[in-house]
Amino acid sequence: MAELLLELLSEEIPARMQGRAADDLARLVTERLTAQRITFGRAEAFSTPRRLTLVIHDLADAQPDRAEERRGPRVGAPEQALAGFLAANNADRSSLIERETPKGSFWFLDVFEAGRPTIEVLPELIAGALGDLPWPKSMRWGAHQIRWVRPLRSILCLFGGAVVPVRFGHLTAGNTTQGHRFLAPATIEVHDFAGYRAALAGAHVVLDAAERRRKIASDAAALASDLGLMLRADEGLLEEVAGLVEWPTVLAGRIDDAFMDVPSEVLVSAMRTHQRYFVAEDAHGRLAPVFVLVSNLAPDAEGAKVIVHGNERVLRARLADAKFFWDTDRQTRLDARLDRLSAILFQAKLGTVADKAGRIAALARQLAAHVPGADPALAERAGRLAKADLVTGMVGEFPEIQGIMGRYYATHDGEPAEVAQAIGDHYAPAGASDGVPTAPLSVAVALADKLDTLAGFFAIDEKPTGSKDPFALRRAALGVLRILIETGVRLPLKAAISAAAEGYRPILGEIDIDRLHGDLMGFFADRLKVLMRDRGVRHDLIAATLAGVDDDDVVRLLARVRALQSFLDGEDGANLLAAYRRASNIVRIEEKKDGTTYGGDADAALLVEPEEVALHGALVQARADIAAALAGEEYERAMTALAGIRVPVDAFFDRVTVNCDMPERRRNRLHLLSEIRAALEAVADFSKIEG
Repeated sequence: MAELLLELLSEEIPARMQGRAADDLARLVTERLTAQRITFGRAEAFSTPRRLTLVIHDLADAQPDRAEERRGPRVGAPEQALAGFLAANNADRSSLIERETPKGSFWFLDVFEAGRPTIEVLPELIAGALGDLPWPKSMRWGAHQIRWVRPLRSILCLFGGAVVPVRFGHLTAGNTTQGHRFLAPATIEVHDFAGYRAALAGAHVVLDAAERRRKIASDAAALASDLGLMLRADEGLLEEVAGLVEWPTVLAGRIDDAFMDVPSEVLVSAMRTHQRYFVAEDAHGRLAPVFVLVSNLAPDAEGAKVIVHGNERVLRARLADAKFFWDTDRQTRLDARLDRLSAILFQAKLGTVADKAGRIAALARQLAAHVPGADPALAERAGRLAKADLVTGMVGEFPEIQGIMGRYYATHDGEPAEVAQAIGDHYAPAGASDGVPTAPLSVAVALADKLDTLAGFFAIDEKPTGSKDPFALRRAALGVLRILIETGVRLPLKAAISAAAEGYRPILGEIDIDRLHGDLMGFFADRLKVLMRDRGVRHDLIAATLAGVDDDDVVRLLARVRALQSFLDGEDGANLLAAYRRASNIVRIEEKKDGTTYGGDADAALLVEPEEVALHGALVQARADIAAALAGEEYERAMTALAGIRVPVDAFFDRVTVNCDMPERRRNRLHLLSEIRAALEAVADFSKIEG
């Protein structure tokens, strides 16, 4: 057993690609080791901005020997078949052995293959893994033919301390690496992983990304605390910054007081998105005039002052621009900017952003009727202004705060507070961790924006395919569903889709509404399964409920699903599901055999056995109770009515023979089984329920 150490040193790898690339490297190498029958222990992958590292512990020294019996053609088969078998196995006739099998006499070869030393297998194995590494983007450089995310400078590869001569393009692996680009660029000779890791630490490289994250978080929190402040939690930024530095050093700078009257979202965007600074807050959660930066150097006190001063100067310039835009933008009302939206294309077939603003306004007015507390006129006003901040200087410079700036400008213009809030909220939720808008007007406008986008792109058949979703339609659909579910708004989706499609008639002409309903409702159903799976709701129950009822009210649909899940988790539900399957199988088999259907009601006059009489009576009562409960949206009551037929169903199957020798009674009992199926299918399509 020995240790395999592999390092790939390159120019800076984008932070977002590092972790995935390290995992892919480990996967590709270990999969190939397994395919080569080489056993190994634990595999660890590491990444820094300049290197991917893989260490595999307890790797076997050689492949195991392999003895294999290979069966060839049947004795007496054509000569060409036998010649082909021998050629494929690099053998001659003297190696053939005739053996009897239950299927006759066949030619066999006993093949013995001695295991190769691991160090002989590794060069080709690792080169293949490197060539298959799936970078999101890669490049060639110079005259070299290999591709990598950034120019690859060297390869270190050791097995048991010995160099593995891996060749990848113009590079051949050795036993050396380099430390930090600026602080310790000298060559380091490596013998094993422990020494490698220690040498890198001494050369100002923290190899483990998790360790860099912990250090940054701890040092930044301590620095903020020393200043009487708190660091705003930001896991995404922490992950990114840990991928930008090999030797993190935390420093603090100040924001000029002159910029503190600029909206806090602008300050945060300038610091976080543009400069990768952490945000500090005071004890009341207010933005403090302090930012925390992470340097990739180890400066002394004077050097730290120079770094902080340089970063303050860069931030000052960006915030000066922001303050200029803030002061200038407020001199023009939002509604005076609407004409300029005509110069921005929304989509080539779907018109301009001005067209979209008009559609959102009209649709928001209609949807407001379904949102308790939403004023239709104000919804229309908010929808018309929702995109106006796209032509402001601030959003041109800081596009990530579109909508938010619209809220500020609408407030400055004297628009009603709920209109301003709806403008600020209408993009939400932008991601799985974002909250949904809850104010009535915000709900109406956010739904209108997303439904307009979905209806338009589906109408021109621009749907997501595979992993590609360039117009973020999955996110839009999830946003609609989350808003409806989390606010409890009762919106008939088909009617809303039709209203959204109506806005596109001036551009697209006649639209096939039936096809649009089918495509979008199917899309919503798929997204609903994904969304609710993460909340503990079974996807098959959603499918069963969707198939069993024609209902486009998401809130009502999920109430049915939850009641069904609760019912099936109990003994009555499990037994009735089994009974449903038994009844359905019998009816299906007999219908196929008889060439007819047994979908009608049973004739009470032909029921003779006490158990079938009792079952018929229970079904009549249950179906009436279920219909009344469903009409009143009392889904728990509907499940209780279903549970009431469990005992008579069990008794029927225990004591009554369906396929008796009296044809009239047999047909009637098959009708009775169909009634069991119909009673359950009034609630959901039980055929789609798993388990």
